Amino acid sequence: MLQGLRSAIQEVEADTAANVVLVTSSVPKVFCAGADLKERRLMGPSEVRDFVNSLRSTFSSFEALSIPTIAVVEGVAFGGGLELALSCDLRICGKDAKFSLPETGLAIIPGAGGTQRLPRIVGRSRAKELIFTGRRFDAVEAVTMGVVNYCVPAGDAYQKALELAREINQKGPLAVKMAKKAIDQGAEVDLPSALAVEEECYQQVLHTEDRLEGLAAFAEKRKPIYKGK
Repeated sequence: MLQGLRSAIQEVEADTAANVVLVTSSVPKVFCAGADLKERRLMGPSEVRDFVNSLRSTFSSFEALSIPTIAVVEGVAFGGGLELALSCDLRICGKDAKFSLPETGLAIIPGAGGTQRLPRIVGRSRAKELIFTGRRFDAVEAVTMGVVNYCVPAGDAYQKALELAREINQKGPLAVKMAKKAIDQGAEVDLPSALAVEEECYQQVLHTEDRLEGLAAFAEKRKPIYKGK
């Protein structure tokens, strides 16, 4: 799965026509159940370290994509599966979805970004509770805490994600990329530095054909046709 995800990341990076990425599972009722613990028992400490490092770097590469990413969660998202979802910009789940970072129950910690991304999304205190206890939480609690953006009837998460993707796809592609960059980079620094990041990103969209097209379309009362230029 990791190899497939890395390959997909490379394809997306090379595809200039791609504007939004959806991550979904082909297995019913399972988004991603995390590591294979039977396999893990046969691995030595160095093998485990290398595997977890590979997970972490892959999810970070996915998070670093310049275009929006949406996790489509139906069923369970446990351990590394939840960490994969957390590396996406947006998360949509079906109401039967279940979530957990159970690693402390195995005397380890989430090692593919869970200890860092979860508190940035739900706050430190809530993240500590979920990671210290490793408890499972359902879709309703996930949306209440802000872990997911939308909870929809089971089986409808992909359709909802597609609707969101199509809505984003109508916007200026360069503007969406710069908005993502401004939000992500700005969140990691102090406010004055973050505002400088915003200014830099705004400069990137100021001299584009798309900006002029947006103004023209508004004046002419029609939908804009953006070309990402």
